[in-house]
Amino acid sequence: MEITRTSLDTTRGSADWFTGDVYLDPVAAAPPPSRLTANLVHFMPGARTNWHLHALSQTVYVTEGVGLCQRRGGPVEVIRAGDRVLFEANEEHWHGAAPNRLMVHLAINESDEQNPAVQWLEPVTNADYSAAPPID
Repeated sequence: MEITRTSLDTTRGSADWFTGDVYLDPVAAAPPPSRLTANLVHFMPGARTNWHLHALSQTVYVTEGVGLCQRRGGPVEVIRAGDRVLFEANEEHWHGAAPNRLMVHLAINESDEQNPAVQWLEPVTNADYSAAPPID
């Protein structure tokens, strides 16, 4: 067993990758041969990722709040604490907080020498974001 006391500060998400206020806390980054990384991502109301994809898939586990997600060409879906979302390999998608609620999720990714953890694309438009169903 190994306990690591974190000395890493919470970082603000890059404006190149996110719209709105997003904060990241690293959770796991095991040394090779492990391919796993995990981050706790805090989205303030209305904040969201850009469109992006993962060559080796991504799992998002919502730990708090209410969020939204969408795969390219599909409907915007509401996600809540306890929901788990699998984005398949190379599936273009985005995820973030609902307009009036914060959302926190654990983002679990894999990468290797040939496949970076994420490929960032263009920002999600306000029209795409506002196509969400009502949040009840």
